[in-house]
Amino acid sequence: MQPVVFRKWQLRSALPLSENSTQLATELNLYPLTAQVLMLRGVTDAGQGRDFLEAKLTSLPDPDLLPDMTIACARLEQALLTGEKIAIHGDYDVDGISGCVLLVETLRQLGAEVEYQIPLRSKDGYGLAADAIKKSQQQGCKLLISVDCGVSAIAEAELTEDLGLDLIITDHHQPPDKLPQCLALVNPHLPQSKFPWAELSGVGVAFFLLIGLRRRLRENGYFTDRPEPDLRQGLDLVALGTIADIVPLGGVNRTLVRNGLALLDNGVRPGVVALKRVADVDKVTSGTVGFRLAPRLNAAGRLEDATLGVQLLLGDDPQDIDPLADLLDSLNRERQAIEQQTLTEAIAMLEQQQSDSFTIVLASENWHSGVIGIVASRLVERYHRPTVLIALEGGLPGKGSARSISSFHLYQAFQECADELEGFGGHAMAAGLSINRENIASFRVVFEGVARSKLKNRDLLPILSHDGEIQLEVLSLELLKELDRLNPFGAGNPQPAFVSRNCRVFSPRVLAEKHVKFYVEQKGRRCDCIAFGQAERLDELNGEVDLHFRPSINQWRGKDSLQLQVTDFRAVKS
Repeated sequence: MQPVVFRKWQLRSALPLSENSTQLATELNLYPLTAQVLMLRGVTDAGQGRDFLEAKLTSLPDPDLLPDMTIACARLEQALLTGEKIAIHGDYDVDGISGCVLLVETLRQLGAEVEYQIPLRSKDGYGLAADAIKKSQQQGCKLLISVDCGVSAIAEAELTEDLGLDLIITDHHQPPDKLPQCLALVNPHLPQSKFPWAELSGVGVAFFLLIGLRRRLRENGYFTDRPEPDLRQGLDLVALGTIADIVPLGGVNRTLVRNGLALLDNGVRPGVVALKRVADVDKVTSGTVGFRLAPRLNAAGRLEDATLGVQLLLGDDPQDIDPLADLLDSLNRERQAIEQQTLTEAIAMLEQQQSDSFTIVLASENWHSGVIGIVASRLVERYHRPTVLIALEGGLPGKGSARSISSFHLYQAFQECADELEGFGGHAMAAGLSINRENIASFRVVFEGVARSKLKNRDLLPILSHDGEIQLEVLSLELLKELDRLNPFGAGNPQPAFVSRNCRVFSPRVLAEKHVKFYVEQKGRRCDCIAFGQAERLDELNGEVDLHFRPSINQWRGKDSLQLQVTDFRAVKS
């Protein structure tokens, strides 16, 4: 199988009428290009535009619109009033870790006695773990709350009932046809949900649970003789988990993340300060969270114990926190080495396979289950195919991680492959599974068949979206600073990208053995360019090219300058 080298450039959505974007620009006092970018993200009137740009917390929807929210809040109030011990069960990724920390610290502020459990990836697998449930019962807990997991935990829900624990499930994964029996199931994807934004993260669902609980306690006089917690102080955790879980950064998520990033940047949480130190992060953005902070928290759950991340974020003593941050940094370096070895092996396996497959399904006993999800993402970037990697260990069921392309819904595909699987769960773009070794060959066939029934050959061609074709002369530092108001960028709200044609290349050179730095000129306007990770394409940079790029502000020695981050380029045919 050969890597995909050609990418189709495509406008992000139907181009808005110029008079509409001009009107929006006038009403919001924006550059016309900024208004066009907003319209291509579904912002079509001034009211929506102001909501998008301001991202006020007062605009958040009513938490009671989520299923079973009133039941969950009533049970939590009862636990607080009677002094019942509460157990929190989080998942082992950043979303689960941050959600666990958010619930633990806030419930403790409310006066609750709280224990927490995070499953071990290698021992317990994904979701609610039976051993953790039993431990919670042995610790004297009467109420168990899951965060970022549980919607598929039918057997585990039965166990909690058998042990005499009430179970509140808070989750954001796609619900299966059969749901677990529990006291309350809070999930925005349930059919009965009236919540206006279904794409919450796990920590986002937990945050709305706390909003609903605080309101109920306030109405019932709980804070008459005790301080009321400021839930805004937990938004740094919400931003961490939401960005790390790659949920769309629009709507409610945009509001939560934009406000949470400010807290992360200010470093109000000692554990975050330590994490920023080892990750060498000065200014916190959605990019530095996704690529610098979150991987170090994730490394704990991937290679060792995600509880380390919880301890870091809950801690306040530098003597305890700094060694934990150093350990997470070390684990992340180890994770990177294992990931690179796995990627090399996977590519070697694919080079021996036929190139007309619509999917990738690979399995090996050499692979660590903690990194195969990351490697699957790398393979999707390289081959643009729905990808499943399976880590095998002895006679145990294989643990699989899957990543997809935009036109293929993984969770729905796994539903059609259910007879071959021991279990599965997840979303459209990312999912996990367990599978017996002897079923891998048949799963590969069935999964390929599902893909061929859903996809066309054109779907296997990667698409680079952009926000319109422009002349370089329209770019200015003032425009870029205005475009920066559309932050935070990420899934669902990508950094603005544009296409400029007939740009003459000057002085291309390789930088740091991986990147290409050069200049382009178009109608007398010259711009500095950087193409990250494209050193092998140096010879293509000559004459005139068309550019697909993201404009950015480059800061060097106290001076701001315009720089084009080139994502793709094509030679202009004479």
